[in-house]
Amino acid sequence: MTTIGFIYPDHAAEDDYPLAEQLLGGSDADEGDIRLPVEHIYGTDLHAVPELLDLGSEARLADGAALLAKHEPDAVIWACTSGSFVYGWDGARDQADRLAAVAGVPASSTSFAFVHAAQALGVKRVAVAASYPDDVARLFVEFLAAGGIEVLTMASAGIDTAAEVGQLEPEAVVRLAVENNHPDADAVLVPDTAMRTLGEINAIEFALGKPVLTANQVTVWEGLRLTGTTRLVRSLGALFRVRS
Repeated sequence: MTTIGFIYPDHAAEDDYPLAEQLLGGSDADEGDIRLPVEHIYGTDLHAVPELLDLGSEARLADGAALLAKHEPDAVIWACTSGSFVYGWDGARDQADRLAAVAGVPASSTSFAFVHAAQALGVKRVAVAASYPDDVARLFVEFLAAGGIEVLTMASAGIDTAAEVGQLEPEAVVRLAVENNHPDADAVLVPDTAMRTLGEINAIEFALGKPVLTANQVTVWEGLRLTGTTRLVRSLGALFRVRS
């Protein structure tokens, strides 16, 4: 049994995680079961820098780790992109290190998951289709640059809260990714764990003709990476069709 715990901010698209658990459990059954428990921490869900810094604070993540302890996770992931990249590369590394220390297991965040997933696919140049306001989205571009990833184009939908993002219809999610592609990009990145994307990944990749990396997708993959677990699942996009 492999258990990967996720600290998820407020409520929006957390149902992507039981969906991922179901999809992952359907392949390579001889490798054992995978559990993906989610525990919630709460703050203001505004996509604004001060609120995001508070949301990803050491105290809040320690509360999340304490909630996950009953699941006895093998790794813990802070399932929030903006609540990690807003700290910058070094700050996000310190955030993950402190989470690992309090949880007693390896830890990471969605922001690092994007970088590691891009590396696994050999992705160097990307287009970013962000739900955030422009100033927040630009901080993600800076984070990717620190990780050696060139952003050729960045679009921001300017959505102020995670709750609003969670209400996007599937066709709107597909449209956001497809319409903000760049012809020279190796992949399109969609960074917001508040957005339901797992059910739309294959449709987006079919329309683009290239990989798409979405927040909840890479967050789950990062947990598998930390635990040394590989699952090949066609329904979760190109990322889950390569061995990390």
